[in-house]
Amino acid sequence: MRLRHFQTGWIMTAKELLRHRIAFLLFFIIPTLFYAVIFLVTTHRQIAFKLASISESAFLTVSQRNEALIFIGLAAVGILTSFLALNLTQKHAVENRRLVLCGFHTSEILLSKFGVLLCVIVGVGCYVGAMLPLLFSPRRFPLVLAGFMMGGYVYGCYGMLVGAIFKRELEGILFIVLLANFDVGWLQNPIYYAEAQNKAIIRYLPGYFPSQLSMVSAFTGHSIVQPLLGSLAYGTVLLIGAMLIFGWRMRIRK
Repeated sequence: MRLRHFQTGWIMTAKELLRHRIAFLLFFIIPTLFYAVIFLVTTHRQIAFKLASISESAFLTVSQRNEALIFIGLAAVGILTSFLALNLTQKHAVENRRLVLCGFHTSEILLSKFGVLLCVIVGVGCYVGAMLPLLFSPRRFPLVLAGFMMGGYVYGCYGMLVGAIFKRELEGILFIVLLANFDVGWLQNPIYYAEAQNKAIIRYLPGYFPSQLSMVSAFTGHSIVQPLLGSLAYGTVLLIGAMLIFGWRMRIRK
């Protein structure tokens, strides 16, 4: 990969994103609304749940509101970044093919988009995490931030994979909404995991490792090595798949 081409692609993608000011602002307004709803509808009633990365038999007892704040924060970061990744990957397909004709590698094009996506993940993850101390104090706040960012990383890579597979926006949106609602919007909530009949299904979903990282960091002092490495591995596999499919779609047929 040539650094000059990557830099050019990153700058152009960032400028394109910043032109959509209202959409960019929504990345910060939507998590605020999520937190406001959780604050209004939950109480400090104590609830018990399991964390699979600690023990299948051990229960944690925490405030309902605190658990919901961690869960909804991760869901907000994951859902927003997956939609952005889909948009970045699908947009300007004709222009991307022209760049290939001009000598750009498909990996340079996609990784420049991924570089912009990473910046947004860090920004949104820090913003969502920064609101937590206003509502409660997680046990290991920096690691909770890392969990939010890992959720954005995994779902951002998933969004790029979906964008590389589907040409049209509608199909891509449906695939993201379907998985995100089932995964980070429902099944990764530890309350549901505790009573789930087939827990293996939940453990194989993209949001499993980031949610475990966030929950373990917020409420316990246990090791986060496994969920952190699992998040990195899961997201990287999705990114490699996106690069391969994007390269195949952008190839120039002679």
